Amino acid sequence: MSGPAAVALTLPAKAPAWVSDAIFYEVFPDRFANGDPSNDPVGVVEWTAAPTRDNFFGGDLAGLIGKLDYLDNLGVNALYLTPIFKAGTNHRYDAHDYFRVDPALGDVDLVRELVRQAHARGMRVVLDGVFNHCGDGFWAFRDVLARGSSSPYYDWFFVDSVPISKDPPNYQACGGAPYLPKLNTDHPDVRRHLLDAAGYWLREAEIDGWRIDVPWEVSDEFWCELREVVKAANPDAYLVAEAWYEWWRLPEIFDGLMNYRLRKQLLDFCVLGVVDAQTLARGLEMLFAEALDAPAMLNLLGSHDTVRLLTRAAGDERRAILAFAALFTLPGAPMLYYGDELGMEGENDPDCRRAMVWDPALQRDSIQTAVRGLIELRRTVPALRRGSYVPVYAFNRVFAYARTAEAEQVTVVLNAGPARSELEIPTGNETKAMEVRDALTGWAFPVREGAVKIAQLPECSALILRS
Repeated sequence: MSGPAAVALTLPAKAPAWVSDAIFYEVFPDRFANGDPSNDPVGVVEWTAAPTRDNFFGGDLAGLIGKLDYLDNLGVNALYLTPIFKAGTNHRYDAHDYFRVDPALGDVDLVRELVRQAHARGMRVVLDGVFNHCGDGFWAFRDVLARGSSSPYYDWFFVDSVPISKDPPNYQACGGAPYLPKLNTDHPDVRRHLLDAAGYWLREAEIDGWRIDVPWEVSDEFWCELREVVKAANPDAYLVAEAWYEWWRLPEIFDGLMNYRLRKQLLDFCVLGVVDAQTLARGLEMLFAEALDAPAMLNLLGSHDTVRLLTRAAGDERRAILAFAALFTLPGAPMLYYGDELGMEGENDPDCRRAMVWDPALQRDSIQTAVRGLIELRRTVPALRRGSYVPVYAFNRVFAYARTAEAEQVTVVLNAGPARSELEIPTGNETKAMEVRDALTGWAFPVREGAVKIAQLPECSALILRS
């Protein structure tokens, strides 16, 4: 590549500035840690059991609070929790009550305590808002089931006919799942109820934002009102939406999106080897051009909805680490899915939702060491959090880019292919440094005539070069 222009990455005034410095960690509460066995659901399974769509493991908010020191030591400073409200399933995307914590997880006081202790450690807490649909145990839907069209809540849902049938459902359901009736968010009472819930948790528990589930199924008008409610309660709250295939209403409504499009590109290059460096460079250029506030994006390699990273890499730890190196050095806030930092494996849902592996004997030391080092770099090097982005080299399976902030530049080299020798990586500026060092290994490389001279670049490896 020759003569690329720097991409300046700055947050718009309405996006919370703290997101650029955030390292997120996603917690699936039932599977993270069991801190209070007295609230375990009936029939809770052993911690090492295989996950199913129906079983419960007993993880709760007390367990998460008890592991805050672990997360603090890991270096994460923002938590994203999948739904915690009273529901009928282990994933709790089927809310029965938006104002009540599921008793198997704790209560409102425990949410307050979690936020208090997290804030004391400099951590933010973002909750999952599922406002497109509820669960079939939601009190209003239960009334409709009992009274049909005579229920005052009949118009809260999209019912085709009465009597109501669940098999097949004769009401609109999310994904056609009978236990997930879709809410009529255009109904003023429904809208008021959901907006009140969004504001309640910001005020009562002082949470730091909402992650929004399936936003594309709800009107822009609703999300605009939600934004007003959220920002009125906490102007510094982060509003981030699920997004798989395209940028959706950014930045008009949301501060950022879950960056599944970036995930696909990084997996294709670093893990699967189905694209070359030029394709990745062009793909990133297009992504950053579309997302004008890229630092507010939530970047990820895995979540509760995807195959785990190491499984996607067919157990190849080098490829997982290569993907992590990209995640922690590209623009946007990186997010870890619980256990990925330890090398947990799992196929798609429900297998990707295994209980957290706390046994050191079952953890992958090389991955854990690499992730901890990358987190430390991200937290201590401003250029990796807020610097401009310039691609400087893209040839076959090697891709390199520079992140620059003020007087500091970091050059990241990703080699997704075989070992290379006598490689020259342009610095992208008029640096006067005589050598640079890889921040992870300490290896030194000379700089001459505006290029880093790399005698040997190992197969499937990353370098993070600083002067």
